Amino acid sequence: MFEGLRFNHWKTSLDEHGIVMLGLDRAGSSVNAISRAVLDELGQIVERLAIERPAGVIVHSAKVAGFAVGADIKEFVEYAKQGSVLESIENGQRVFDALAQLPCQTVAAIHGACMGGGTELALACRQRIAADDDKTRIALPEVMLGIHPGWGGTARLPRLIGAPEALPLMLTGNASSARRALTLGVIDRVAPPDELLAEARALLRRPQARPFARRAKAWLTNSWPARQILAPMVMKQTAAKVRREHYPAPFAMIDVWQRGGGDIKQRLKLEARSVAKLAQTPTARNLIRIFFLQERLKNQGTGAEHGIGHVHVVGAGVMGGDIAAWAALKGFDVTLQDREMKFVQPALDRAFKLYEKKLKTPEKIEAATRRLRADVEGVGVKDADLAIEAIYENAEAKEALYAAIEPQFQDDEILASNTSSIPLDELRKKLKAPQRFLGLHFFNPVAQMPLVEVVRHDTLDPAIERRALAFCKAIGKLPVAVKGTPGFLVNRILVPYLLEALRLYNEGVPGPVLDKAATQFGMPMGPIELADTVGLDVCASVGKELSPFLGLELPPGLEEKLDAGKRGKKDGQGLYVWQEGKPIKPEVDPDYQPAPDLTDRMILAMVNEAVACLADGVVDDADLLDAGVIFGTGFAPFRGGPIQYVRSEGADKVRAKLEQLAQRHGARFTPKEGWDHPALVAVTDFV
Repeated sequence: MFEGLRFNHWKTSLDEHGIVMLGLDRAGSSVNAISRAVLDELGQIVERLAIERPAGVIVHSAKVAGFAVGADIKEFVEYAKQGSVLESIENGQRVFDALAQLPCQTVAAIHGACMGGGTELALACRQRIAADDDKTRIALPEVMLGIHPGWGGTARLPRLIGAPEALPLMLTGNASSARRALTLGVIDRVAPPDELLAEARALLRRPQARPFARRAKAWLTNSWPARQILAPMVMKQTAAKVRREHYPAPFAMIDVWQRGGGDIKQRLKLEARSVAKLAQTPTARNLIRIFFLQERLKNQGTGAEHGIGHVHVVGAGVMGGDIAAWAALKGFDVTLQDREMKFVQPALDRAFKLYEKKLKTPEKIEAATRRLRADVEGVGVKDADLAIEAIYENAEAKEALYAAIEPQFQDDEILASNTSSIPLDELRKKLKAPQRFLGLHFFNPVAQMPLVEVVRHDTLDPAIERRALAFCKAIGKLPVAVKGTPGFLVNRILVPYLLEALRLYNEGVPGPVLDKAATQFGMPMGPIELADTVGLDVCASVGKELSPFLGLELPPGLEEKLDAGKRGKKDGQGLYVWQEGKPIKPEVDPDYQPAPDLTDRMILAMVNEAVACLADGVVDDADLLDAGVIFGTGFAPFRGGPIQYVRSEGADKVRAKLEQLAQRHGARFTPKEGWDHPALVAVTDFV
């Protein structure tokens, strides 16, 4: 059938039953990212299939890693720079539509990651079957890049499973397991991984009819009246979560669906034009840049062996207990030490709840639970490969602990501190092997926050740093190596923001006004709610540690709250009253008018310190700084990070604002060293 044709990215074969097997195997890559070359070859294959009319076609992946991770983003960036996104999108649509129009049965056999363009490839087939295991993940996550599906996702998925189910999948980008995808109707059948292709052949020979109720619902929810009723409702729900001016893609996608009629050609045309328009927005450029930064962080541990099997954690408080629980979840043997069992047990209880949420099956929950063991006596330290200290923020207490446990270490055992602010040059002074000591600073809540600061000091062995980066990769975290100056990167930048917000609060600005100003800028949570969530005791502790270094003062009023036992969310009362884990924010006088420089006072305090961190070499470059602040604080992702924000606004303009703030409010706003750094004026749309 394919005599005389040779393909670089597809493996083709014809079995004795006349079934064509199309195996996607992108050349020179460990994963299947769908490039123009991949599509062009598929177009040639489909053209031949339309003529030859085989008994059926099975599209699958020849790579162990999974079906397809989506479109080649680097190639997409080049098209965006050239202004040729529309032509690229239309080309992919033509190929997938030709596949959808083949006069024979087509089945997509999915295993592993099936993302974005990979899912759209599967949707262009008549039926889909997926491997029934933990590795299968199916999603259309394009909104996370500031665009939306463009190769037929918005045109096909709502018509397949119904708009009420399809729209949330595309608006959130959330991935579905094989079982979840089956329940939704995204796929037609699941199969054991080792029987996937055999079951795909069976599905090809005996296509599975979609239930009448599902077909009726899909038709009804995509009818013109339904679209005119549902679209405004979904728009309103989306607007409650994100702002259109910050994240235009979800709103554009709803609009495309609302205007799309019964003709798929018309729906595809709307889809392509919308994606091409979104690709030119600052939001898309910044979110795509963040995607590349995330990949860079993920790959920092690549190529190094961590050599860690057993982790010993000292300190079973919220941080230490949750670090231990997470490491055990990710397959490591963990011993957890504290003074008495009554301090360890709450951590074990929290760990069990985490495993129930993440692992689902009793067997997996039991296995993770067995990997995490209480160790009040601390006997595990002598057998560990990595010991993590997570006790309270006191240098003398930490040094005393190190003196007690270091003599028990194995020759290559790593000692790590979870300190959030104490300089490591200070903590390492009395160690016998300071070269094997570093910081592993996790963020709360450990299970949700992706970043880990790998903290350096002047005598750290680079090989130990590489092992630590590899360990972070193994537990699914994003590591960023930082200099061990006070506060490292994230807290050094976050503390000025929080302290300025608390100062404004003491000046009489209502907490809800401050929170609203920050979230309107794009922060995921307002500073007053954040202070209560982190804990006013933690804010005070870190603030005291960093204030002298940062040239700031701790605002009055915190000590009174702490003396009254009002530490925030964990006590049910702090700056706000908390009920069932949520703050009860007081009503604000509708006539209240905040000062026009309110947002600048909070945000530029953070930006000023970010520039100082860049000048001090706290991280290796500006891109890593932006990545660390975004993944460590949630800094407005659509803005690209504090350094990218300075670039987009103009360094001279931002610096002038700081000088004005310094004149009005004090020397703390004086521009710090670093505003002449070349990275501030380098204009880069993408990494």
